[in-house]
Amino acid sequence: MTPPGSGVATLRHEQPGRSDSDTVDATLAASGDAHAFARLYRGHVARIHSLVRRMLNDEEADEVAQDVFVRAWQKLGTFRGESAFGTWLHRLAVNVILGRRQSLGIRRQRYLEGDAVLETVPSRQPRPELSMDFEVAIGRLPDGARQVFVLHDVEGYRHEEIAEMLGLATGTSKSQLHRARMALRQHLER
Repeated sequence: MTPPGSGVATLRHEQPGRSDSDTVDATLAASGDAHAFARLYRGHVARIHSLVRRMLNDEEADEVAQDVFVRAWQKLGTFRGESAFGTWLHRLAVNVILGRRQSLGIRRQRYLEGDAVLETVPSRQPRPELSMDFEVAIGRLPDGARQVFVLHDVEGYRHEEIAEMLGLATGTSKSQLHRARMALRQHLER
């Protein structure tokens, strides 16, 4: 075994009893191992792509998901192994997504007054097989409501964390989640 400091990456915060192949691959990738990074990419690309699609849209999903992994490659040196690699990557992805929205100037209205938000979610025509496309319903939510819904109900963030990420008040996050749920309920009942 090669001693630390001889050009071989080592785990900086190794936790007793923890054998996480993602952490090992992240450490190897941080030292330039492209094969280790490819393993990380294959293991996480589907979840990241799904997150991007939900928070932005299908047209930008491929490009932004790639941007997330480019940023991950650049920032691997900051991964300390204190949390799971997937958690670190997920947070990085949220930051890239939010940055993309700002850089493209598509920061849309986050909050609609009254019940106007409920009118912005068009319903699908009833079909004999009574199937619903939940992804389409989420995609039709106003941006602010969709972001809060995805971050809270899909990804499991708390309102305080969402408020910090999106630059909102905690109460606004809660309000947006309520409006998103009401809009989805109305859409799915049609």
